[in-house]
Amino acid sequence: MRRLLVPTMAALSALGGVAAFSPAHAQYAPAPPPATEPRLEPSSKGAAAPATAVPLCQGGITKGARSALAAFQAAVVAKDSVNIPVTLAAAQAAAKSNDDRCFIGLMQMKAAIDAKNLAALPAALEAQLASGSIPASRIAGLYEDLGKMHHRAGAFDDAAAAYQRASAIEPGRASAVILLAEARAKQNRIADALPLYRKAIAIETAAGRVADRKWYGRALSVSHGAKNPLAYGFARDWVAAYPSSQNWRDAIRIYADVSGANDDMMIDLYRLQRLTRSLSGEGDHGRYAQLLLDKGFAGEAKAVLDEGFAANAVDRNIASVKTLHGLATTKAAGDRASLDGQATAALASPAAKQAMVLGDAYYGYGDYAKAAALYRAAQGKSGVDSELANLRLGMALAASGDKPGAKAALGLVTGPRAEIARYWATYADLRP
Repeated sequence: MRRLLVPTMAALSALGGVAAFSPAHAQYAPAPPPATEPRLEPSSKGAAAPATAVPLCQGGITKGARSALAAFQAAVVAKDSVNIPVTLAAAQAAAKSNDDRCFIGLMQMKAAIDAKNLAALPAALEAQLASGSIPASRIAGLYEDLGKMHHRAGAFDDAAAAYQRASAIEPGRASAVILLAEARAKQNRIADALPLYRKAIAIETAAGRVADRKWYGRALSVSHGAKNPLAYGFARDWVAAYPSSQNWRDAIRIYADVSGANDDMMIDLYRLQRLTRSLSGEGDHGRYAQLLLDKGFAGEAKAVLDEGFAANAVDRNIASVKTLHGLATTKAAGDRASLDGQATAALASPAAKQAMVLGDAYYGYGDYAKAAALYRAAQGKSGVDSELANLRLGMALAASGDKPGAKAALGLVTGPRAEIARYWATYADLRP
């Protein structure tokens, strides 16, 4: 009997439905780059080899079944659509051993591939798995492939069951876990999907690999679309794994959008964008500057706009920008020179408010040492908001490069500002 003609997974891809999905995901202004779902193709790292790596189903084909199996193979190779069903039925009736049944499944797969009949592939693969003739090292990979076939066909319950089998057989198989997360998302089981995205990323991290950026993108897209606070952690992990100005901006904007951050929180977020060079255009620079002016920090507002002009990120000739810059310039005149005298009075005052205000002013001018000193002083005064004081102290220390000090202060922040502190702690970790 001729050697088996085993279909390849590359041939599976030719059937179509393998291209990355184009999920709809929630929009905000501006939205992060579209995140595509993991492609339904053979995994690379951590995946079992395709079934074509070594011959399968050939060692135990029974003599009595050989003629019927050969006839079925001949019909498949000839792409004889009339005789394939007839010879398949005869081969199934003649099959006696596991290898007989496995071989029939392989030929069914080739026939489905040749006919571009995606719907017939799961049954062919199930026949191979049910035969008991597949080597143990291949079984998880085949279950994952089976899940992909069901996934393409929109049978997400069946896909999820197959991915679960693959993951149970190989617990460290991150590709099966991420695809199970996708299936759960398709089932609208978001609460089940999100921990699976995290688990898949954790498996890759534990193995010393950086998870595919698309995995983070999908986790963010799904969690953000559901307005789920888990989006915050995914955003921080994403920017830690793939730090860039654009990713920082998107991560921060995701937090602002999902959390509904107020103006005070937005200033802390914009300050982080400024340090990560992720302010973009008139929208970011203008809103940031307006918030600062509203809080009385004209010097910082002017500096933010001037930086936007210098980077060609802001058109100084836009009427609203010109007006805003003019106000900031006028109000900032003499502001920096007056701070030292005010700081002396603030340090002597028993109340915390003035020390915090002066700390913020020094921070805006980039004098992080004096800002930190005032934030520390405020913590021992009456009326202090300890959470805010620790956050701003951590921000000043992170901006100055004092990673241990920043992490210590930021780690004390609880309550509604805790997530902002975690974003700043991520920035501190990423600083050289």
